[in-house]
Amino acid sequence: MKRFFSYYRPYKKLFVLDFSCAVIAALLELAFPVVVNHVIDEIMPQKNWGLIVTVSIALFGFYIINTLLQYVVVYFGHKLGVNIETDMRRELYDHLQSQSFEYYDNQKTGKLISRLTTDLFEISEVAHHGPEDVFITVMTLVGAFMLMYNTHPTLAIATSILVPFITVALVFFNKRMTKVNTRIYENLGEFNAGIEASVSGIRVTQSFANEPFEKKRFEGLNQLYRKSKLAFYKTMALSSSYNYLLIRLISLFALIFGAYFTINDEISYGSFVGFILLSNIFVRPIEKVNTMIESYPKGIAGFKRFTEELDKEPAIKDKDGAVELSGVHGDIRYEHVSFAYEDGTQVLDDLSLEIAKGETVAFVGPSGAGKTTISNLLPRFYEVDSGRITIDGVNIQDVTLQSLRHHIGIVQQDVFLFPGTIRENVLYGRLDATEEEVLTAIELAHLGQVIDDMPEGLDTMIGERGVKLSGGQKQRVAIARMFLKNPPILILDEATSALDTETESVIQESLGSLAKGRTTLIIAHRLATIKQATRIVVIDEQGIVEQGTHDELMAKQGAYKHLYDAQFRE
Repeated sequence: MKRFFSYYRPYKKLFVLDFSCAVIAALLELAFPVVVNHVIDEIMPQKNWGLIVTVSIALFGFYIINTLLQYVVVYFGHKLGVNIETDMRRELYDHLQSQSFEYYDNQKTGKLISRLTTDLFEISEVAHHGPEDVFITVMTLVGAFMLMYNTHPTLAIATSILVPFITVALVFFNKRMTKVNTRIYENLGEFNAGIEASVSGIRVTQSFANEPFEKKRFEGLNQLYRKSKLAFYKTMALSSSYNYLLIRLISLFALIFGAYFTINDEISYGSFVGFILLSNIFVRPIEKVNTMIESYPKGIAGFKRFTEELDKEPAIKDKDGAVELSGVHGDIRYEHVSFAYEDGTQVLDDLSLEIAKGETVAFVGPSGAGKTTISNLLPRFYEVDSGRITIDGVNIQDVTLQSLRHHIGIVQQDVFLFPGTIRENVLYGRLDATEEEVLTAIELAHLGQVIDDMPEGLDTMIGERGVKLSGGQKQRVAIARMFLKNPPILILDEATSALDTETESVIQESLGSLAKGRTTLIIAHRLATIKQATRIVVIDEQGIVEQGTHDELMAKQGAYKHLYDAQFRE
C-alpha cells in the first residue's frame, strides 16, 4: 500500500480536490433524509406552503452544488488516475529499456506489450476511486447508521445486522477475484504474444499454406483467455447475487421493522420516511462494493505484476562512479574473457585478443563458436563472467553504458527499421543531424539513386520493419544511419550474408567506405568478403585457433584454409 500511495505524491493538490469534493457530496446526500423528516413532521403540519417551497428551493440548491461536485469528482478524479497510470507506464518503459539482451532472450514481445498496456488500465480506476470509495463507504455507513440510531436504536441495529455477513463476503470474493485476475493477465500476455507472432509471421504462414494450423493455435489461445474471463465473471456473479440478496433484505428489514414501530407509535411518520431514505443511503455504498469487487481485484492484480516487473534488477547497469567514455581512439583488448549463457552453455573460455586502433579484424569459424558473442560483449549487451574488456586501456565496466554505446556502431544482417520514412530511419543514427549531413550519409551509403527512384524521395513511407524495401536497400539505410552516427568503433555482424552477389558488391563498397579510419570487427560468413581485412581470427569451440592475413592463413594450410576450401569447393 505504501508503494502504491507513493505515486500520489506529485498530485497531492489534485487528490485533495477530488477527495474533498467526494466527501462533501456524500455528506450532502446524508442531509437529504434529515430534511425530509423535518418537512413531514414539523413543516407539513403547519400547512405553510411557502415554507415548503423555500425548503424545496434550498434542496434544489444542494442538488446544483452536488452536481458541480460530481463533475469535479468524475473529471479531476479520473485525471488523477490517468496521471498515475501514465507515470507507472513511463517507469515501466524506462525499466524495460534498461534490461539486457539476456532478459529479452527469455521474454515474449506480446507479454511485455500486455504489461505496458492492459495491466495498467485498471490501475487508473483503482488510483482514482480506491481511497475515496473506501473512505466514503465507511463514512456513509457510519453516518447513516448514526442518524438511523438517533431515530430509533433498535430499528437501526435490526436493519444493519446483515452488514457483517456482507463484509465477510467482500473479503472472500476480493481475494478469490484477485487470484483469477492474475491468471487472466498471464493468459492475456500469452494471447498477445501469440497474436504478435502470428501477425508478424503472416508471410511465412501464407508461404507454407499453414493458415489452418495458425487458426487452430489462435483458437487455443482464444479459448484459454475466454475460460479465464468466464471464471472471473462466475465469481463476480456469485458475489453480486449474494450481496444483492443481503442488500434487499436490509431494505426489507427497514420496511418491516419500521412499519411495526410506526404502527406502535414508537416513531413518527416523518421519522419512518426519513429512516427508509437513510436505509437506502445506508445500502448504497454496500451496492458500490459490487462495482469495487469487479474493478479493484483487476487493479490490484495489475499493480502486483507491475511491481514484480520493476523489482527485476537489470543484469547490466552503470556501476557507482562510472565515468563518461570520451576521446576514443579504438584500441580494444579482451583479457582472459569467459562467458556462458544463462542456461549454462559455455561460449568463451579464457579468450585474450588485442585489436589496434584502425585495424579491421574479421572473425570466422563454425556456428556457435562465439563470433557474435565476442562482438556483443564489447557494447555490454551481455556481461562477461570473468576477465575484462578495455577500450584505450579503460575497462568498459567502469564507463557509462550510454557513452560506451555512443562510440560503437553496429550493422547487422537482420536490419531493423522503424515504421515511418527513410529520412526518419536515417536520422535515427543522430537525431539532431542537419539535412546536409543526412544527404551526405545517404551518398556515402550509395543510397542516393534508390531514393531518387522513390515516389516521395526521403519522405517515402517504408512500412512495418521496412517491408517496402529490398534487403539491399534496407542494408544501405542501416549503413547511412551508421555514417550519420560516425562512431570510432564499428561492428559488422554478417551484414551482407543474406544479399545476392551484385547487391553484396555495392554494399561491400559502402561498408569499405564506412570502415575507413575506424576500428572494425567483422563477423564473417562469406570468406570472400574479408580478404582485405587487416587480420582474420579463426575461432572454434576451443577458442582462437589461428590468426593472420588471408594469404598468411592460406599458406598455413590450417583451419582457415579448410573453411575456405569447403566454402568454395565446386
